Amino acid sequence: MSNAIIDFHAHAFPDALAARAISRLEHGGEMKAFLDGRVSSLLGSMDSAGIGVSVICSIATKPEQFEPILSWSKAIASPRIVPLLSIHPGGPDPVGQARRVAEAGFAGIKLHPYYQDFDLDDEALFPLYRALDELGLLVVCHTGFDFAFPRVRKAEPTRILNVLDRVPSLKLITSHMGAWEDWDEVEKHLIGKPITMDISLSLDLLGRERARAMLLAHPMDRVHFGTDSPWGSQSQTLQALRALDLGEEREQAILWKNARALLGR
Repeated sequence: MSNAIIDFHAHAFPDALAARAISRLEHGGEMKAFLDGRVSSLLGSMDSAGIGVSVICSIATKPEQFEPILSWSKAIASPRIVPLLSIHPGGPDPVGQARRVAEAGFAGIKLHPYYQDFDLDDEALFPLYRALDELGLLVVCHTGFDFAFPRVRKAEPTRILNVLDRVPSLKLITSHMGAWEDWDEVEKHLIGKPITMDISLSLDLLGRERARAMLLAHPMDRVHFGTDSPWGSQSQTLQALRALDLGEEREQAILWKNARALLGR
């Protein structure tokens, strides 16, 4: 599956928790999920859309969730499912947990400034960022606003630059075209620079012409296909990307080449 499409930004939950988690998130964000949150349903969606691999981005909303996420991630990992763990920055030993992520053989972690209540460039995060960098782990981070939270700036483009100015080799993947619904600032500060981003939950909101212009202006090797499934449809996001007419080389880079290089697959 060397040229299989890779969804770099998806979500799923343990079967016993999925229904409750989806219901709570739908209510909090006033959004309807496309799937029921189970890994089996995600695999069915992948089959229907022609997607070979999905990266599952777990979010530890409490420090004590690290261990169950680690155990579950070990159980679901497969050639088609690549779990990212999650470290809560407010926990007692985030640097030690980063080492455990690496020792367990996972590619990296997911962070979410809103659900985990931190500012992206808060001084308290830098020991973790440096540890992730030294361990060669990647970090997918929610950036921009979030539909389930008030419009308080916690992860905007200038904060992204602050982090990378201090830890320039950190393997940071910013979500939602650099910063969800903060795309004026993305165009001002990030587009054209060596900032890695995914396209999840963005193309329809941006509109075809603006999304196309942003992607054509950004380094080809710095963009990943992502859907935010189950909040975005994998098949519809794939169709929306292909409709941008980016050219075969750029499209293939976004769909799988960049992700394969980053994941070492």
